[in-house]
Amino acid sequence: MAAAGPGEGLLTQPAAARPKSRSILPCQAAPNGEKPKKCLVYPHPPKSSRLSRSVLRWLQSLDLTFFPRNISRDFSNGFLIAEIFTTYYPWDLKLSSFKNGTSLKVKLDNWAQLEKFLARKKLKLPKELIHGTIHCKAGVPEILIQEVYTLLTHQEIKSIQDDLVNFTDYSYQMQLPLVPRSTASKSIKDNIRLSELIGNPNKLNNELKVEFLFLLQMLQRKLSRKLNPSKFSLE
Repeated sequence: MAAAGPGEGLLTQPAAARPKSRSILPCQAAPNGEKPKKCLVYPHPPKSSRLSRSVLRWLQSLDLTFFPRNISRDFSNGFLIAEIFTTYYPWDLKLSSFKNGTSLKVKLDNWAQLEKFLARKKLKLPKELIHGTIHCKAGVPEILIQEVYTLLTHQEIKSIQDDLVNFTDYSYQMQLPLVPRSTASKSIKDNIRLSELIGNPNKLNNELKVEFLFLLQMLQRKLSRKLNPSKFSLE
């Protein structure tokens, strides 16, 4: 989609993707004395995003169908990722074969196509990142976008990954005061998405996930006792 005005980032978003509050700026004067058209500017980057400025500028330069306002939600179905790759490989990937939907079936179909394309082009995206992005795991979509940025631009940037990704909120929980930390049952609810259970009905696999979360909860409690012995003293 071509820009409607002389400045960078001045483009019209589809109605479904337009934010409620948006800036309208005058564009170039229309010919034959007609009133100048008005065009929309991209919304501000999402406040919760951990993406670097260079990656955000790169995303804006791609003239995407819509600019992501919620990173986890807007990248989970793979549509925007497909659009990014079609910009670099227009003859190898057709955006018309992807759907911009929210159902689990649409997400899995889109990502299955992307994985086949990546295999043909010998490009690698870790399956763990794809899985975490599909199921909106906190922080995972940003890491995946960074991987895509590095793959396509061949530019290395500082990693936003603070520690090893285990696709749980363990790191976040350890940063909280003792009282607000999750109980085991809440931890399971927070870290296993309904879409994961639907997408992978394997009972044994899901039981192993629950056991892992229980072990993680026990480890968290042991560390808390060692780091804060006075809080657990019986005296």
